[in-house]
Amino acid sequence: MNILLFGKNGQLGRELQRVLPSVGEMIALGRSDLELFDLASLRARIRSVKPDIIVNAAAYTWVDRAESEPERAMEINAVAPGVMAQEAKRIGALLVHYSTDYVFDGKKSTPYLEEDEPSPINVYGQSKLKGEKAVQESGASCYIFRSSWIYGIHGQNFLLTLIRLAMEKPEIRVVSDQIGAPTWARTIAHATQKILQSGKMNPENSGIYHLSAGGQASWYRFAQHIVSILTMRLDCPLARVVPIPASQYPSAAVRPANSLLSSDKLERVFGIRQPHWEADLETCMQLWFEEHVETRKPEDSDRGTKS
Repeated sequence: MNILLFGKNGQLGRELQRVLPSVGEMIALGRSDLELFDLASLRARIRSVKPDIIVNAAAYTWVDRAESEPERAMEINAVAPGVMAQEAKRIGALLVHYSTDYVFDGKKSTPYLEEDEPSPINVYGQSKLKGEKAVQESGASCYIFRSSWIYGIHGQNFLLTLIRLAMEKPEIRVVSDQIGAPTWARTIAHATQKILQSGKMNPENSGIYHLSAGGQASWYRFAQHIVSILTMRLDCPLARVVPIPASQYPSAAVRPANSLLSSDKLERVFGIRQPHWEADLETCMQLWFEEHVETRKPEDSDRGTKS
């Protein structure tokens, strides 16, 4: 099969590049190859490649900045996926698209199901929800995977920010009253690979699926576990992690209090059970240690910590 991947340089895109070649011949594009808001070029590229599968791992992910750049967030997270879906429909391709827990308002007391009514409370979530709807309304064969709190050893994310702050600061204050399931980008990529190879990608199974790690944590608990692993491996004094309520963490965008997603449908349809977030984090950090003989300074994340 012929696969066209968008977002090759993001943390999820990097992991998809590792595994998708086992599914089919892949062409991977990033921002330097194509700007998603250039819709004419986007359509032309899809038509020239004529892929069997389009995988959209590209997104506008700056949650706070989206509050002041709603047009750009909508262009990338809503309009561009809609165009991809229209082109997929035209050429008979399958579209795999990734979305977020932020399509929900976080008021539910239990994990969200796919059939729960979305109600985003920030611009980022609104743009991702509009992207979901644009993909579904196109009539294309599509699979939309919602995930939560994605991290990895590359890019900009909570894990890399915590590692840096833990070695630079005496104290890190982290939000303790928002819960979710920290999800390793590599786990999402592996699940995508398994689904594409499952032989179960048919119109009957198309739709929205939740794809996030097992278990649950607050940002504070996530930070604690990161620092605990660092402490064991580095054997040196590190920052103290202090819990704070979200009300004490100033941010432009409001976040859901509950970001938990139930992945039961994914397991029921495709037989894929998601690993517990703690086990994944330990494996991910082992890879980080192997790659960084001397710690380099990662880019800042946009979420979760205050020092």
